[in-house]
Amino acid sequence: MTKALVLGGGGVTGIAWHLGLLCGLQRAGVPLGGADTIVGTSAGSVVGTLLAAGVDLEAAVAEQLREVAPRPGGGGGGGRGTGQFLAALAVLADPSVPPQQARAQVGAMALTAPTADEATYLSRMEPLIPVRDWPERDLRLVVVDAADGRDLVLDRASGATLLQAVSASCAVPGLMPPVTIGDARYMDGGVRLGAGADLAAGADHLVVIAPMAALSRDRIRAEMASTGAGKTLLVEPDEAALEAFGPNFMDPSRRPAAAGAGLRQGEALAEAVRAVWPA
Repeated sequence: MTKALVLGGGGVTGIAWHLGLLCGLQRAGVPLGGADTIVGTSAGSVVGTLLAAGVDLEAAVAEQLREVAPRPGGGGGGGRGTGQFLAALAVLADPSVPPQQARAQVGAMALTAPTADEATYLSRMEPLIPVRDWPERDLRLVVVDAADGRDLVLDRASGATLLQAVSASCAVPGLMPPVTIGDARYMDGGVRLGAGADLAAGADHLVVIAPMAALSRDRIRAEMASTGAGKTLLVEPDEAALEAFGPNFMDPSRRPAAAGAGLRQGEALAEAVRAVWPA
């Protein structure tokens, strides 16, 4: 019986909540790190990489719980991250535009946005990824081609370095530059919407953890149904977690609250997860 864990996007607060949730589940005796396949998108690509690499979750959560001073004007650029995401979402959610065409439009925005250069962005991402080589595990990271809106799964056989793959999957349009891999430039896999659960097709047991599930819940459930998995569970933030996130998903000062909310929610959800995740 194969087990797949899918980790969706959610920015800085999403990373913290993901890690807290996974650690809370582990404390309750339901570790998800033994998944046969891990699919990560955006924030989920960071957390999926840490999990696949066997990073100590307790230590990772302890780092997230460290207080961070708020940035002037309200962390993360005074809500700029949320504003950019919502601007892209408006394009992506337009039912009159085919999905790949909508993603290409968002890609055009990303390619012309006044962001840091790629080298600077990659150097900023390095501390998030404590390993440089792809784990031996089946780790799949989701990105989108900024030129044509085509989505792509990067893995150890893709030719991309692990840092490139994670950075591309996290490259929020308008905030970070698309990342060059081969002859193309790739942006945040989150513009695909959903959580990437369809990329775990063939798994018997499927757990999807999606910090931004409220934005595309129906799509995520359709992705889950398409896998043919016999047992599935969608985990999304509860009310306390959403309050901890605040209005700006890129605000680092919200990390401790988000991680703490994840810890509590993970412990509370242990039995529900255990029911679909064999030991």
